[in-house]
Amino acid sequence: MKILIVEDELILQSSIAQYLTDEGNICSTASTYTQAMEKVGVYQYDCILLDLTLPDGEGLQLLNYLKRLNKAEGVIIISARNSIDQRIEGLNLGADDYLIKPFHLSELNARILAVVRRKSAQGERHIQFNEIRIDLDAKEVTVNGQEVHMTKKEFDLLLYFVSNKGRVISKSAAVEHIWGDDSDMADSFDFIYTHIKNIRKKLTDAGSEDYFHSVYGIGYKFIST
Repeated sequence: MKILIVEDELILQSSIAQYLTDEGNICSTASTYTQAMEKVGVYQYDCILLDLTLPDGEGLQLLNYLKRLNKAEGVIIISARNSIDQRIEGLNLGADDYLIKPFHLSELNARILAVVRRKSAQGERHIQFNEIRIDLDAKEVTVNGQEVHMTKKEFDLLLYFVSNKGRVISKSAAVEHIWGDDSDMADSFDFIYTHIKNIRKKLTDAGSEDYFHSVYGIGYKFIST
């Protein structure tokens, strides 16, 4: 998963980023309201961890901005403010959860998984697409019950396409989602072809149909023929 951590306490920011990275996520950080605005305006995330008190603005303003853009990211407010009015306001503005500091990082991780699961699979612990089944907790893929072994990036890429089935995904969007904000420094996005080729082969070898369709000059979409 790709996660943006908006937190001005640098020690806490670093601790969260290290823990979530060790859990296999791609983490980006922002220490100010301005930095956060720039990132959410350019990139897409699976989940945003949002502190309400920032040096140059309010986290609630960022929630308003996300709402105006119709962004689909999950948002968890992480705040020292234990105010019921603040919680209600944040949830009414579109936040998916509210976690009071201090908190255990394992609890934060569990809440992130729950939010992303609700967003991508309507609360289910797996996603089924015809003969393909993706287990979100175990991070396993099966075709007609037969397990298909994939690398982490292959799993994340397949999940991204299945969650966005029927939509055209550009090469740059796929690379950004899997490799993070620094992906725009790459000389070429052609290597995404190799990953999709590997996923295709593994799925079809297990008996799946080939649902990846090339869209000339743009990227790919995942759809039944």
